[in-house]
Amino acid sequence: MPARPVPEPIRRISPRWLFAGALLAVIGFMAICGSVLLGMRTGDERLAQQMLGNVAARIDGDISHNVELLDLSLSAVAANMTAPQVLNATPSIRQAILFDHTTPPRQFGAIQVLDEAGTVTIDSAAQPATARSFADAEFFKVHRRDPLAGLYISKPMLHDGTYGLVLSRRIATRDGRFLGVVAGMIRYSYFDELVAGLHLQPDDVVSVVRQDGLQIMRAPLDMAVIGTDVSRLPVVQQALAALSGSHVATSAVDGIERLYVWRDARNPLIVIVGRSTRAIFADWRREALVIAGAMGALFLLVLAVLLLLMREMKKRAGIEDEMARLAITDALTGLGNRRHFDATLAREWRRALRANAPLALLMIDADHFKAFNDAFGHQAGDVALVEIAGCIAGHAQRASDCAARYGGEEFALLLPGLSQSQAIELGERIRSQVEELNTGAAVTVSIGVASLRPAAGQRPADLVGHADLALYSAKAQGRNCTYPVTIASQSARRPVQSAVIEAGS
Repeated sequence: MPARPVPEPIRRISPRWLFAGALLAVIGFMAICGSVLLGMRTGDERLAQQMLGNVAARIDGDISHNVELLDLSLSAVAANMTAPQVLNATPSIRQAILFDHTTPPRQFGAIQVLDEAGTVTIDSAAQPATARSFADAEFFKVHRRDPLAGLYISKPMLHDGTYGLVLSRRIATRDGRFLGVVAGMIRYSYFDELVAGLHLQPDDVVSVVRQDGLQIMRAPLDMAVIGTDVSRLPVVQQALAALSGSHVATSAVDGIERLYVWRDARNPLIVIVGRSTRAIFADWRREALVIAGAMGALFLLVLAVLLLLMREMKKRAGIEDEMARLAITDALTGLGNRRHFDATLAREWRRALRANAPLALLMIDADHFKAFNDAFGHQAGDVALVEIAGCIAGHAQRASDCAARYGGEEFALLLPGLSQSQAIELGERIRSQVEELNTGAAVTVSIGVASLRPAAGQRPADLVGHADLALYSAKAQGRNCTYPVTIASQSARRPVQSAVIEAGS
């Protein structure tokens, strides 16, 4: 079968580039959505920090206010206990001077004065005071041992039958001699009432920590951690190091990850409020799932449409390629048509001109073809033309060779890089092969050969003209032969009529 002509490649968008572009667009859109989601998450975290910070500031302010009130009363009692007029006054007058007949807040316990042996000598709630010894109490030992202890806040303890925090100050003379301790209490129920009024979420945690890292209070209440040293916990270490801040950590008590926030850690008691990250980001997770689901569905839709489009593009490309091939193919012989030949000749002419290489052309015509058609019919004539085309195409071995049906029973074979002698030899092989065809009748061809090196001023039509002249000469010499044309001069364009015809081998 004759070799099919190869059309010029059609420039089109590659489906791979289309897929890559669409994929990049989807990835870019997903990146934008991811950035928006990240911004939303950051916003929720900041809102939670602000809200928890407000809760921590409220609790801290209330506790600090009550600690300050009690401390003012303790300081006043400690100062008055060193005044001679107070010491020499009657018990009732001394009671009035020390406690000023004020009604203490209900969350406060009684204020008691202990002598240097730790025995209660004065009690704001009873007169005369019931003698009780607190010599073994931690707060008493601290003040007896350390003159600079100042306000001391005990760990939660049972004091006079009530559970709470004991706040105490040292009573000393002007020369520093230890006279005893004045102590007051903040009932633990106060913390429960304070936290209960905040309407916290189920997993929220409120911790009150002393400056040395001792756990004073925790809500929800967990007696296993109350009074323990939690100074090694990362959140407590950060709270002790920074006045205000936040930290995300997993609780060692219940294993829940929380955002912890604290404010104004200069106070004697540090308030840390924590909320689970699951609760903080619950709404964000729902929105993220909805957006992620929509993005996933959109991605699948784009992928399906893209695959469908790529398949249609491949089909269309195949159709276009076939149409392009048909546009340059002779329908009967399968060789290139005149259009394909003209385009190939122009391209190879330019290439030979740049490379100063020879360009050969064989013009081939079936002998007595009209008489053949009249004798055997047009169908037999078509079969003969197909057989001749097969012989010609069989000698177009290189990619640059071009075998074409030039018109009617005339064919052309363009042979870039072949000299005239090589072209003559190939033409003779074609002629002999056609002569040996078994078509049911004698079929021969006449071949005109021309070969030249393109030069400035010449045109591709010059080569065709020379080959045509050689073909006419071959027919004039009796047909069924191969004749070349010798071009007298290639330095300038010359008319075809000036060519000298010589007999070939």
